[in-house]
Amino acid sequence: MSGHESAAEVFDALAERYEEAFGRVPAQAQALDWLTGRLPKGARVLDVGSGTGRPTAERLAAAGCEVTGIDVSAEMVALARERVPRARFEQADVRTYAPGGGGFDAVCAFFPLLMMEQREVAASLERMASWVAPGGYLVLATVPGDISGLAIEWMGHQVTVSSLSEQEYATRIETAGLELLYHRTSLFHPEGGLADPEEHLFCYARRRDKP
Repeated sequence: MSGHESAAEVFDALAERYEEAFGRVPAQAQALDWLTGRLPKGARVLDVGSGTGRPTAERLAAAGCEVTGIDVSAEMVALARERVPRARFEQADVRTYAPGGGGFDAVCAFFPLLMMEQREVAASLERMASWVAPGGYLVLATVPGDISGLAIEWMGHQVTVSSLSEQEYATRIETAGLELLYHRTSLFHPEGGLADPEEHLFCYARRRDKP
């Protein structure tokens, strides 16, 4: 849509301000506690939409995981490389990213699927699920809703967002061959009034050890 910014443009401009507003989401900290308690040392983890590297990649690396972070924003990738040197970061888009073989012991996706078309949200969810190795986990968060191409102002930027309903996320995760272990919504108030309160959906899922 004319006049609306891409995710790369938005997050290049926001950089550290995003971490100020969204760096301390209690439900995200809870999700990372849950995940790190189940992963062995050396587990291969993909952090989709890795941002500044904090808190996700930082927590996972500190737990002994081998972390790869991807983000569409060059500025975010530069910050993450500086702040979390124990992880590896690259500029990449989940819609086209092609990981190496073998799959990941966990894929984390905290809010990377909003600034795209609804069909891309669904396709990206399917792609991420396919990267989870047998016995591995998918942990994701989003703002739920049957939303397609909604134009909004967010943190001072004009963006177009899409999403899926909570039930659609649950159904698609299970259709992708994962067992949905947990899903819950909660209301989050960003720090410092930098953004409006948001409803967040968190989902934890696991691929069975055998097909």
